[in-house]
Amino acid sequence: MDLPVHPPAGAAAVLVQHRRPLPDARPRHPVRPSVRHRQDGEPARARPHRVRPMTATEPALAARLERRSAAEEWCWGGGLARQEPALTLARDGRGSLARDGQGFTLTGRQSFAAGVLVADRLAVRAVRADTGEPCAVVVDPALPGVVIDGDADPFGQRLAAGGSVEFDAVPITADDVLGSLATDEDVLSPLTALVSPVGRRLSVQLRLGMAEGVLAEAREYSRAGQSHWHPDWPVGSPQDPQVLTAYGELTVLTRSASALADQARDAVHGGLARGEDLGYDEYAEISVLVAMAGAAASRAVQESTARALDIIGARSASSRLGFDRFWRNARTHTLYEPVAHRLRDVGDYFLNGTHPPFILPV
Repeated sequence: MDLPVHPPAGAAAVLVQHRRPLPDARPRHPVRPSVRHRQDGEPARARPHRVRPMTATEPALAARLERRSAAEEWCWGGGLARQEPALTLARDGRGSLARDGQGFTLTGRQSFAAGVLVADRLAVRAVRADTGEPCAVVVDPALPGVVIDGDADPFGQRLAAGGSVEFDAVPITADDVLGSLATDEDVLSPLTALVSPVGRRLSVQLRLGMAEGVLAEAREYSRAGQSHWHPDWPVGSPQDPQVLTAYGELTVLTRSASALADQARDAVHGGLARGEDLGYDEYAEISVLVAMAGAAASRAVQESTARALDIIGARSASSRLGFDRFWRNARTHTLYEPVAHRLRDVGDYFLNGTHPPFILPV
C-alpha cells in the first residue's frame, strides 16, 4: 500500500512558538560570530541583522492552536518549505500590511502540498507584500477563495493526498499569521531551528521503513520460490551466490543507514533536552548528523527497492505481487528531497565548518 501523510498537530505552531522573545523597545539582538571564513582563512565578521516586527509570536497563540487541533483531531496539510513563486500575504490587495482588526488576504498557488485533499487545516508559507519576509500562515480550506485541485496524480505516495491549492484573496485574520519564518541566525534560536532536523528525521524513518519492508517481502518470496538465475536449484535453496551477495549488500546498506538514523535520533533528543541552552554549534552538529542519516537512507531505499526487483526477476513485474509499490513510493519521496543537497551540506560542514542552512522539509 502507498503511505499516507498525516503531519503532527500543531507542527506550524511549534515552529514559531520558541522564537526569541523581543523587548518592547527597538530591539538590538546580540550578534553571534559567523562560522564562515574568508578566503584567507580568517573568520569573517558577522553582520548585524535588524529584527523584524513579526518575529515575535505569542506562545499563547501557538498553545491555543495546538489544543484545538488535538481536541478536534485536525488532519494537517500544506507545507512550509520555500517555493517559487511564493504565496503573497497582503492587506486589501494594495501591498501594504498591518496587523489590525481588518486582517489580511492570501493570494497565490502552491503547486504541490501533501495532505491537502483531506486536510482540516493548511499550514503554508507566505511572503509579506511590503517587506518580503516569509511567514507561517494557517488556513481553513473551507474559506472562500481556497480551491484545491488533486491534479498531481503521482505514480507513488498516492495516499499522501497531495495536490495543488489556489488562494484567491483568501481572508486571513491576525491570529492566523503565526509569525516569521526568517532564517537569520540572530532571529532564529537554535532550539527553534531544530524543527528542521526533526522534520527531516521523519523523512529518514519513512525511507528506512520502505527499504526494510521491501527486503522483508523479497526475502519471504525468495524462501518460498526458486531462483530465477538458477531454476534447477530447489525451492528455498540458500545456495545461489548472486542472491546471497545481493541480500548481503542491501542488508549492510540498510543497517548502516539505520545506525546513522539512531545516532541522529539521539542527537536530536539531546538537543531538545538542552532547551534554550542549545548553542548554534551544537545545532549545526545535530543538523549535519541528520543530513548524513537522510543521505544514507535515500541511497538505501533507492538501492533496495530497485535491486529487489532484480533479485526476484521478471515475476516482480506482476502487479499481483505488488513489489512495484515500494519503488514507486521511494522514488516519489526522494524526488522531493534530493540527496545531493544533503551531501553538499555535509561536505561544506566537514571541509569549511559552514553551518547548514535552515531549510524546512517538503
